[in-house]
Amino acid sequence: NCGLELEEKGVFKQYGIKVLGTPILAIRETEDRGLFVKTLTEIGVKVPTSSAVTCVDEAVRVATEIGYPVMLRIAYALGGLGSAMCVNEEAVRERATKAFAHSRQILLEEFLKGWKEVEYEVVRDSFDNCITVCNMENFDPMGIHTGESIVVAPSQTLSNSEYHLLRQIAIRVVRHLGIIGECNIQFALDPNSGDYRVIEVNARLSRSSALASKATGYPLAYIATKLALGYGLTELQNPITKVTQACFEPALDYVVVKIPRWDLQKFRGVHKRIGSAMKSVGEVMAIGRTFEEALQKALRMLQTGVHGLVGNDNFGFTDLEKELCEPTPSRIFAVAEAIKRDYPLERIYELSGIDKWFLYKIQNVVEMEKLLRRVPNKQCASELLLEAKQMGFSDFQIAKLTGSEESEIRQQRKECRVVPFVKQIDTLGAEYPAHTNYLYLTYNSTEDDVGFDGKNSVLVLGSGAYCIGSSVEFDWCCVNTVLALRKLNYHTIVVNYNPETVSTDYNESDKLYFEELSFETIQEIYARENPVGVILSMGGQIPNNLALRCYEAGMRILGTSPLSIDTAEDRQKFSTLLEELGIDQPDWKELVSLEEAKWFADKVGYPVLVRPSYVLSGAAMSVACNDIELERFLAKAVEVSPKYPVVISKFVENAKEVEIDAVSNHGDLVVWAISEHVENAGVHSGDATLVLPPQRIYLETMRRIKKIAEKIAKALKIHGPFNIQFIAKDNDVKVIECNLRASRSFPFVSKTSKVNFIDIATRVVMGQPVPPVNGSSLDLEYVGVKAPQFSFTRLEGADPILGVEMTSTGEVACLGDDFEEAFLKALFSVGYHQPIKNVLLSTGPIETKAAFLQSAMLLKDMGVHIYATHGTADFLRTNMIEATVLHWPLEGESPNTIAYLSQGMIDLVINIPKNYQEEELTNDYLIRRTAADFSVPLITNIQLAQRFVESLSCKSLADLKIKSWGEYARPHGDPP
Repeated sequence: NCGLELEEKGVFKQYGIKVLGTPILAIRETEDRGLFVKTLTEIGVKVPTSSAVTCVDEAVRVATEIGYPVMLRIAYALGGLGSAMCVNEEAVRERATKAFAHSRQILLEEFLKGWKEVEYEVVRDSFDNCITVCNMENFDPMGIHTGESIVVAPSQTLSNSEYHLLRQIAIRVVRHLGIIGECNIQFALDPNSGDYRVIEVNARLSRSSALASKATGYPLAYIATKLALGYGLTELQNPITKVTQACFEPALDYVVVKIPRWDLQKFRGVHKRIGSAMKSVGEVMAIGRTFEEALQKALRMLQTGVHGLVGNDNFGFTDLEKELCEPTPSRIFAVAEAIKRDYPLERIYELSGIDKWFLYKIQNVVEMEKLLRRVPNKQCASELLLEAKQMGFSDFQIAKLTGSEESEIRQQRKECRVVPFVKQIDTLGAEYPAHTNYLYLTYNSTEDDVGFDGKNSVLVLGSGAYCIGSSVEFDWCCVNTVLALRKLNYHTIVVNYNPETVSTDYNESDKLYFEELSFETIQEIYARENPVGVILSMGGQIPNNLALRCYEAGMRILGTSPLSIDTAEDRQKFSTLLEELGIDQPDWKELVSLEEAKWFADKVGYPVLVRPSYVLSGAAMSVACNDIELERFLAKAVEVSPKYPVVISKFVENAKEVEIDAVSNHGDLVVWAISEHVENAGVHSGDATLVLPPQRIYLETMRRIKKIAEKIAKALKIHGPFNIQFIAKDNDVKVIECNLRASRSFPFVSKTSKVNFIDIATRVVMGQPVPPVNGSSLDLEYVGVKAPQFSFTRLEGADPILGVEMTSTGEVACLGDDFEEAFLKALFSVGYHQPIKNVLLSTGPIETKAAFLQSAMLLKDMGVHIYATHGTADFLRTNMIEATVLHWPLEGESPNTIAYLSQGMIDLVINIPKNYQEEELTNDYLIRRTAADFSVPLITNIQLAQRFVESLSCKSLADLKIKSWGEYARPHGDPP
């Protein structure tokens, strides 16, 4: 989109810039829906009956002509943003109105219900050589975005003629468009007649490209870059095999299953149904020799508490047929449940549209579950044990179904010689001799593809699927750990299963295991590789949770002792330690009974904070304001972390939140950085706006924070990275959390301070000398600001409000000569914009109304037109600030907040809730939700609102300097 705009505005022509690779015209023809249909029709390629429109009335007319249901899509959009299936005129009007808030053009097309969705990754060079690198098949039929669907590679249900028909069409389309490099083409295929439609072409590297690259081992981005520079496919060697040219199409002797990762449970009010617009926040990829094996691996990789396809706790499906025909993230489990309840496969196919081949494979797993449940005396026969493992059952899963222990199943396996084998991905299907470092485990083999030479190796555990709380930040930490280990001459072994990451690129480590981050799998890899040790402090919460079990199993854990990790993760143990050290913390109590919890809350006074142990991103963390909320939140916390204690603590209001990221060498601080949150305590650190160095904290407060960090580091003998979070009120400092691992803010503090904390932490962990770091992060002559990115527009129904449980799906960081410059750059990067001419204010209770008064005066002085709800308008007028009243949504009177928001008449909404835990459908919620639906920037935190207005009042867009990272210099010079 950026390239198209630069070309349209003549920037490329003005500066004589040549666009390498796919030409701008081809990009426009694939992104503009009207041009796309016209271009493909020219060569006789079938596309869905469709029409591009530019207004709502035109959309209704076209939908009527095509016939309902219709699919509505947005041009120039990513991840199916704003798309939907519409069954009548009312739905078209509603969806089209929202869609035009994102794009000037939308497409109405026939809805191909029940058709298969198939994708091809195609590569073409400037000499017209073309290959298809990978074809993939969606488990779900048309109507579910490919990013929301389970995807299988290579396709399993296409006939030979269907496969080659679509391949030939894909190549014809790519040649006609003039693609140079790589592109993705998506088809709909009628399972009954074999008819097809081309749905879309992405003339760029996409999410599917990343999956295809990891699924095949073919380095798409590398090859596409070379082709853009003018090389031909026949000139290039495949860098993973080193024995074949890039024009060889990959051959797969395994099956890959990708499953999206959703975190919908974190969003209050969100609609659980999945469809043509993406809601998932990450994905996993599993490799096996059978579909059943890969599927069960992938389901465990999601880390959502399931043990595989079967053997889980009851999902409690109350309307199974509805679950099958209206897809949610749980639909695959509903399919398994339907088979258990003896639904005919034909009936499941009718309801779900899922191909019967997949249903038969799921039936195989269900039948194996029945056999395992009938095992006598908890002893599996070796043949049954092998068959179960070949279908992807984990030791824990088998133990649960047979009534035994996981360790007993492992012992049985060893006695029966039922063990996994290490296979390599060589892109050649073993047709040519090649040795690669890209590996996976399978029970569907009889020998290893690789040897284990016991080199001076270190096993690094990755971060798993992107989810809320764990994203690219932890992958950055893993990759930098591997880079540091290589510089120290260690042989590196990475275990991870996320196809979107850099750590799963084959050339980042000496060996890559695309495998589960489970105790069972790590134990198998450790036993074969016999590494110097395991580093699990860089990949976030998933590897950290394995620390104690790995340690107890005799693995050497590099870095902080797992016993110390357990002390920090276990809320009760950590709170006890702080008491012993004389370090202040909010009043707390371990949950013993509901009555005692209520007694504690009554004693310290509401609000109180409910905190489970061993969780990421504040999962099930809640602020309770009364007994009813306390009871509800405690039940949720116990469900999320049943093995570990839940702690209740006094929630300190109107306190600043501060955190320290540091590296310690056997308890002595080596390097550290203190960051300040713009928002007060009560907003999760992952959703907070971070500032480095701090701008509004007393020096005495920072001195105390460092002193406390040193005390805790010594007590826990921390040896590696760690993060501690504090609340500060005046100079009173209390500790609220300690993570003995790299935190999600490590990349931010490293890039802002220009000191690579992970490189230093790796050197410390490996017992290597650390070069001295000149100066402190407090001495920086510039400011860094990290701001969260939210996806509320995509999450229909979700309440876009900040709280103690994390909801952001990404982040940005910007530098500036002062706070205001860095802050505005960061907020503009996540969707805020200028000019702001009209603001809607609804500023909550009297305390926040008063707190925002000075900011409202600044808005007035800036010439901004203020619209406000009744109470806020009355308060502003009392204080000599004119405001136009807009009626509440539920009042139904004009002028109304909803109408102004939906018609694009408001540039910014500042809505401060009266109660952050409210769950009923309120006027405040409707304002927030409408703002999200129509992409109107929204602020729900009083401190963020104040700082934003202050910054706008003293900086214009022209004041925001464009400088490279290198132009921001440390006072004592950049480190080497």
